[in-house]
Formats: sequence, structure tokens, C-alpha cells
Amino acid sequence: MNRELTIDGHRIADDTDCYVIAEIGHNHQGDLDKARQLFQRAKECGVHAVKLQKRDNRSLYTAEMYDRAYDNENSFGRTYGEHREFLEFGRDEYVELQRTARDLGLTFFATAFDVPSADFLAGLDTPAYKLASGDLRNLPLLRHVARFQRPVIFSTGGASLEEVERAYDAIAAINPRIGILQCTASYPTEPEHLNLGVIETFRARFPSAVVGLSDHSNGIAMSLVAYMLGGRIVEKHFTLNHTWKGTDHALSLEPIGMQKMVRDLQRARIAIGSGVKQPLPIEASAITKMGKKLVAARPLPAGHVVEEADLAIKSPGDGLPPTELESVVGRRLLRPLDPDAALTLEILEPLTSSARA
Repeated sequence: MNRELTIDGHRIADDTDCYVIAEIGHNHQGDLDKARQLFQRAKECGVHAVKLQKRDNRSLYTAEMYDRAYDNENSFGRTYGEHREFLEFGRDEYVELQRTARDLGLTFFATAFDVPSADFLAGLDTPAYKLASGDLRNLPLLRHVARFQRPVIFSTGGASLEEVERAYDAIAAINPRIGILQCTASYPTEPEHLNLGVIETFRARFPSAVVGLSDHSNGIAMSLVAYMLGGRIVEKHFTLNHTWKGTDHALSLEPIGMQKMVRDLQRARIAIGSGVKQPLPIEASAITKMGKKLVAARPLPAGHVVEEADLAIKSPGDGLPPTELESVVGRRLLRPLDPDAALTLEILEPLTSSARA
């Protein structure tokens, strides 16, 4: 069974580069111009897609949570509801950002946190859908999004394998176009909590799904490890400034970090190579310089029968290699050799049939 997913015309499979999603979330701080800048810089970094988060706040939160006081350094409103509404983009902003992404050649989609948000994104004909770890148990939402018959990528933070299997089965029964991301719902995630080996577990358990990592760790190294383990999607938070107001900026990559991550992920695919161990043309010069050949250890007259003590092994390796030592011992020289002169098959008397035997 082929492990393959196509998003907006871009094929993702075991033999491709890693598909990199710049998770912008609400790092735009509710500012359309900042969102455009984030899209532009993400494109310059070489990512494949940019992603926002879409919430229908009134229907998503209980009245108690919506009206709860939210007084902290990262707040954009007096209550949690006001804070979330300040950060939320509506249809006009999404249409404008779709235009921006199209002009840049970027794929643009979003995480749907609820059914109204999923329908909102469907109305905009988004090319894919992301579902957050918190909705892994929200089977009605999973099935609702699956019915759009667009690629569905879901994160798996805080879940057991059995819960991931249940979510996968719910989607796969309707829509086979699935990506599964190993994720730890901790922000930031320390290395000891990443559990990247789960990527291999997912690949074995879900042979038709593309597997990847929603990476909340600091730095770029763990995304490279994920690729080497078979992850072909990496989602990484993205910002223009770590010091901006908001909880996600501190764990997000700035452009220089994102650019390096994309570069190194591309290098990783190339560096894996064919898996066939063989000499490469680019190695010839170094191997000749460092290699060894058989030479005369002292003056040897013509007619001399070569003994092992007559030979030395020296660089460069541009002559008969030491692997031929046993085949030359016992053979007669056809001409004299000076010290350090290279031994060649042409100056050795051919072996007789009896000698070969």
C-alpha cells in the first residue's frame, strides 16, 4: 500500500522532501498586515504551507470560560472571550490571506477547532484541514471534517495509541487522505518528552498514512531526527519576533531558524542516498592520497624471487594495492626495482599452471 498524501498539488511520500508547515496560529496578533508579513517571510524560508487557527469562540467555549477574567501580560482583552475575539480573523481577512498565499505560491489552510469553523473553512475551499490534539476524542468533528474529502492532518498530543487508532479509523472510514503527527502537548516540549520513536510506531500501525511531527521543542534538531525516523510532515510554530506579546512566540522559530530547518531537512533527504555502499567518483582523489601500494623495500635485482620482506606498503595508493600481497610473493622479477619503486603485475613473471594450483 502506498504511503502518500497530496496537498494542493504537492505530493508527500517516503521518497520526497519533508513537507514543512509554518504554524502561524495567532502569532499575527489580530493584525492583517503582520499576517501578510509572516506569509512573506515563511515563503522566503522555503516552507510549503502556512497555517492559522480558526475558532468560533461563542460556540466553542462555555459561557464561564468565555467570560472569565483574563488579566496577564499576553492578554488582548479583559476576558478570555474578548482576548480570543481580538485575535480571530473573519472571512474578509481569510480571503485576503488566500490571495496573498496564492500570489506567493504558498499553500494556506487552518486548524478547525469546531464545526462552525470547519464549515467556514469549507466555504473558502481550503485545500486541507488540520485537527488539534485536543480534538482527538471529538469524533463528531473528525467525521465532519473528513466528509469534506480534503486531506486531514491531525495531532496526537495527550493520547494513547488506542485513541489515535480510534481517531484514524473514524476519519479513514470516510476519507483515506490522512496525515498523523506525533505531538506532545507541552509548550515548549523538552527532549525527554518528545518520544520521537512513536513516529516509527505510527508508520508500522498506519501503513497508508503519511506520518510526521508537530514540533513544539526549541531549536530545529528534533525535526531532523523526525525526518530520519520516517516523518514526512513537520509543523513548526513561526514568528517574526520571539519577544512579541503572546504565549506562542517564545517557542516559535524566527525566520533564520525556519530557513535553516528547511535547508537541513532538504539536505537530510539528499544525504540518505541510495543505501548502496559503493565508491564515489568524488572520493577517488582522497583515497588515492591516503591509500597504500606495494613498493620495493630495498634494491631488488632482475630475476629475484619476491619475498614479503622485500616489500613495503606506502602512500600514495596509485599502484598495486596491499590486497595483492599474497599474489606477488614467490614470483620472479623481470627487471630490477629501486627502493620505493612501485610493484606492478607487468614486471612480474606470470604464475605457472603448477604454481596457480
